[in-house]
Amino acid sequence: MKLTVFGATGGIGRELVRQALDAGHEVTAVVRDPAGLAVTGDRLEVVRSALTGPEELRGAVRGRDAVLSGLGARSRKDAGVATRLTRTVLGAMEAEGVRRLLVVSAGPVGPAPVGDGPLDRGVRGLVSAILKDVYADLRAMEAELAGSATDWTSVRPPRLQDKPLTGRYRTVVGGFPPKGRFIARADVAHAMLSMIDAGETLKQGVGVAY
Repeated sequence: MKLTVFGATGGIGRELVRQALDAGHEVTAVVRDPAGLAVTGDRLEVVRSALTGPEELRGAVRGRDAVLSGLGARSRKDAGVATRLTRTVLGAMEAEGVRRLLVVSAGPVGPAPVGDGPLDRGVRGLVSAILKDVYADLRAMEAELAGSATDWTSVRPPRLQDKPLTGRYRTVVGGFPPKGRFIARADVAHAMLSMIDAGETLKQGVGVAY
């Protein structure tokens, strides 16, 4: 497949690029600073962009089978960036007639898991309070997705870890795995790539966790 990855220098973005190349896909990585992408390959094209508007991104998404995005706030002070940048990506995709889009969101944005105990509910509530601005941004981003013409999937992980790929995780379409507290960035990327052709995930939020 021909894939475009936004946020390719982030933890999940780098894994998306690396794993997609390993799987034999052609990858266009859109980055602000190419020096930040420590991934190489014969099937990799690196495009430099500040994502200031849809027009500058049209060439990066033209003719692609799917677009994957790891864009989002890296801290509370960056709240708002996910909605703004995703809106720009959506504009480019809609202008080029590219439909498949998978983005990273967060577990607390979706419904509370069925079967969670008091500890998990308490931690979820505390984290949601601390990161309320970030989650408000992600909810606004998901509203942009829902109002778009794309076949989107919002992948919602819990706390992220820098650990090796396991391939052993749980996914729940429209919900979240009970007691799902952690997941490696590498496994989030693996899940996103595996969902590209998964029809049941279209226009859905998907919880993913160990």
